[in-house]
Amino acid sequence: MSEIETAKKLRNLKMIVFDFDGVFTDNKVYLSENGLESVRCDRSDGMGIEMLKKFTDIVLVVMSKEKNVVVQKRCDKLMLECYHAVDDKPIALEKLLDLKNVDIESVAFVGNDVNDVDCMRQVGLAACPKDAYSCAIDVSDIVLSRNGGEGAVREFCDLILNERN
Repeated sequence: MSEIETAKKLRNLKMIVFDFDGVFTDNKVYLSENGLESVRCDRSDGMGIEMLKKFTDIVLVVMSKEKNVVVQKRCDKLMLECYHAVDDKPIALEKLLDLKNVDIESVAFVGNDVNDVDCMRQVGLAACPKDAYSCAIDVSDIVLSRNGGEGAVREFCDLILNERN
């Protein structure tokens, strides 16, 4: 996709679907001796989400295969619609688009791994963090300069906001 086409897609987005692990996080999990899992997120990503919500009407959604409640807790804090424990992302994406009545060409999917690739191929614009797996990089229209959990979400938000100003 050319830079002009990418810019047009960024301007016309109606929805962004984000994977969680490897996008909002550095794809690592911390495990306590009690079995409690936690993850590391970047606060600048939260600011990017906040600015998108303030200055656009883009629907923002997190869709994750992860079953851990940490995904829901982070989304609650950021006031993001959240679907976690999703085993079949393409089917869930299709249902979501029907529910929201959004055309797939006006949707971006930000993912990083093999279970995101089918969704990334379906949507109008695919993006991934710099440290995504090659399968996600290969289908991305935008490969961000930041790693997952290190400001990649903020970078994507900034691209949209800059294109719309």
